[in-house]
Amino acid sequence: MKIMNYQEIGNYTKVTEFILVGLSRHPTSQSVVFWTLMFLYIVTLAGNSLIIFLVGGNSQLHTPMYFFLGNLSLLDLLFSTSVVPLIMVNSLYNFSTISYSSCFTQLAFRAFLALAECFLLAIMAYDRLVAISNPLRYNLVMSSRVCIFMALLAWMAALLLTVLPILLFPISFCGQNVVNHFSCEVQAIFKLLCSNTISLQIMMIACAVISMPVPLIFILISYLCILKAVLRIHPTKARLKAFSTCASHLIVVTIYFGTLIYIYMRPQSKISHNGDKIVSIFYAAVTPMLNPLIYTLRNKDVKAVLRRVNCGVKS
Repeated sequence: MKIMNYQEIGNYTKVTEFILVGLSRHPTSQSVVFWTLMFLYIVTLAGNSLIIFLVGGNSQLHTPMYFFLGNLSLLDLLFSTSVVPLIMVNSLYNFSTISYSSCFTQLAFRAFLALAECFLLAIMAYDRLVAISNPLRYNLVMSSRVCIFMALLAWMAALLLTVLPILLFPISFCGQNVVNHFSCEVQAIFKLLCSNTISLQIMMIACAVISMPVPLIFILISYLCILKAVLRIHPTKARLKAFSTCASHLIVVTIYFGTLIYIYMRPQSKISHNGDKIVSIFYAAVTPMLNPLIYTLRNKDVKAVLRRVNCGVKS
């Protein structure tokens, strides 16, 4: 009996659904992927939900830094929820299907959240730069009105950059509907297009440059300025702590932006690469789990609120 290759499946004239190949067709590998993603998702759900609860319910954390951290946790929670459960389900099946409308809704929603996080991380770097380099004017520069405006700007800019390519460049398929991926990723769907993709690719790269390398460069410059200010701190212990915090932030930022730039900014081709699936897992499951651990749960203010909440529960 001939085993059907995924390239031979589903040659329809009108695409109404997509067939997702998945990460592996070996039961053992599928089980490992499922339980690994389950663990990452539970930690992501618990960590980010906790941050949103603490920031929203404690006046001690009603500051610009925690306002942006609350936004980041909301983005990570939405992003991970829109991706990871679907990957977990698809990892257990060979050639699972998803409708055309559901696929593109997922694709657009994920792109919107990913781009919003890029802008938000840049805003957070600016917030820390102002707090360290100009502490006396910090509350004036980062007022509540300014913080809300900057957060809305990040969300709206991401929405615009997501919708613009869709509106300007309608796409069409030639009948092939097999996606060599475990979810509706841009680079996997792009390989199935039969319409002229040059203009769309230029537009996508332009949007990607605005939302990825530009914020990343701004973040790196901000942290260089922060480190320069940190070098003026005299107690060695405080200086080492500041260096440790900056280094951990930069590691997470590098992982997140590095994977996104690899996925969205390289020239798209019609050839599928299984390595793309592994890269997608990093920014879909790993980074949303790391953000609350790195950015928030290590902060002394959050630890103090957690202790107070814990004591209140015990009493």
